Amino acid sequence: MVKKDSLIKGTLILAAAALVARFLGLFQRIPLDYMMGKAGGSYYGEANNIYLMLLIVATGGIPSAISKMISERYATNRFAEARRIYRAAIWFGILTGVLSAVLLYVLAPFISTHIFLDKDASSSIRAIAPALLLFPLIAMMRGYFQGRQMMAAGGMSQIVEQILRVLTATGLALVVLSWGWGDRWIAAAAMFGSVFGSVGAFAIMLINARKLRRLDKAEAASRYAEDRSDPAAAKAPFMAIYKDIFKISVPIVIASMTVQFIYNFDTMFFHRLTDSFYGGLDRSQAILDAFSIKAQAMSGIPPILAIALSTSIIPVISSAYSVRNMKEVERQTSLVMRIVVFTGVPVALMMTVASVSITGFLFPNTYGSGAVAALTAGTIFQITMMTSSSVLFGMGKPRRPMMHTFAGIGVKVIASLILSPLLGVYGLILSSTLCFLTIATLNLRAIRQEVPLSVLGSRWGGYLATIAVASAAGWLVDMGFRSMLGGLPAKLMYLVSASAAGLVSFALYMLLLTLLRVVTAEDVRQFPGPLRKLMSPIIRITARHAANSNG
Repeated sequence: MVKKDSLIKGTLILAAAALVARFLGLFQRIPLDYMMGKAGGSYYGEANNIYLMLLIVATGGIPSAISKMISERYATNRFAEARRIYRAAIWFGILTGVLSAVLLYVLAPFISTHIFLDKDASSSIRAIAPALLLFPLIAMMRGYFQGRQMMAAGGMSQIVEQILRVLTATGLALVVLSWGWGDRWIAAAAMFGSVFGSVGAFAIMLINARKLRRLDKAEAASRYAEDRSDPAAAKAPFMAIYKDIFKISVPIVIASMTVQFIYNFDTMFFHRLTDSFYGGLDRSQAILDAFSIKAQAMSGIPPILAIALSTSIIPVISSAYSVRNMKEVERQTSLVMRIVVFTGVPVALMMTVASVSITGFLFPNTYGSGAVAALTAGTIFQITMMTSSSVLFGMGKPRRPMMHTFAGIGVKVIASLILSPLLGVYGLILSSTLCFLTIATLNLRAIRQEVPLSVLGSRWGGYLATIAVASAAGWLVDMGFRSMLGGLPAKLMYLVSASAAGLVSFALYMLLLTLLRVVTAEDVRQFPGPLRKLMSPIIRITARHAANSNG
């Protein structure tokens, strides 16, 4: 029998891969910030955001749709139908890869000149276009493996992709810098590194696909006897399959592209919305450089676990929902929301309170650390939005998060038009936070209409007190260390202060969760192994202390 990954194990695999990928991506931006001026940073940010947006459109949410459809069919022993769906998705990935790469290359001058108002960004946009040839196909394969609840293949391909991308992007940028070609071509060289990353990721997916094919062949005889596939569905035309896939994937892609839409909106309309506030192009371009290179990169770290949960929860919820096991749906939904609360929220707040030191350590200066803090704090609602949307997808209700996304984007656009001329980049960030909050609130209400949702219950007061105390302590430690260690080299000072703030915040957070009885022994038993080992001794000490006090 092919071994599946549980929700927790699958999430940890994807989270670890995403964490490595994010840090490697961030590592890439650090030397680029040294190599490029403010113009090069804006070219890079603009090209990267349009690429990520088109990548989401090119894959059409199909990986999540495939994951859902494959998991449903394997749960009900319809193996032939699952294989037909996979073949249709592969052909779709090949076609969309070619079309999206050609369109991006051809339209690059128009996008850079008429949308970004930055004609020199066209070279960076064209440099990344070839990466779209393979990424849609890779996405289809990842969706199939996720539907089979095998997360390791996709996770490993992410890591290899990022390693190759960072090495080649940084190396090519250094070569171009040594030639003295300037920011335009340095940014383009850095973007071209994604092409090498896509080749590495595709190779990993091919290797794993061959391994899985051999395992399936070994089980072919027993599966043939169990196969309950409808003969018509097992031989359905690809167009009929695409119709079913698009019915699921269109709402998914609309909801999934929320964050990237917002980032793209901010970079596309940054000059139009904020130039009057900053008094001209030069200053607004410097702010955009810090916003895209520093703030948007840093804000991708807190949602890492939520991204992994959002991917791994869909096939798990879908399998349970397809056989109407509502108790399991309720259990898994409450568990995933509880994990998000206990892990994602404190990471966002800790990065917010130590944003000056983190920015100063990673980048040449602390310029833009305020934007880093504000955007990172807003990811609290982004995390809740992403996870709750995926729960609704797994329940077979993709239209709900899609409509909620439209409402949130409406809030974002209106708030940006009002706040950006008054607050500059902080107006854009605040409007994004309002967007995430709107979608998350509507999603949670929709989930509660289907199943009871028990996250913390009456423990919310203690949890909020824990977050407030841990964050305040981290902020004071960061401020204090920067004041006391001002005589040290800047990088060392920022490293020590950020590390001290993180350690104090984390220690207080873990301690107060148990002292205020926010985390119970039952919660700890459901945690991943490493976190369970960390929390269990604290729970035991707290329980003994409470027993002695009562005695």
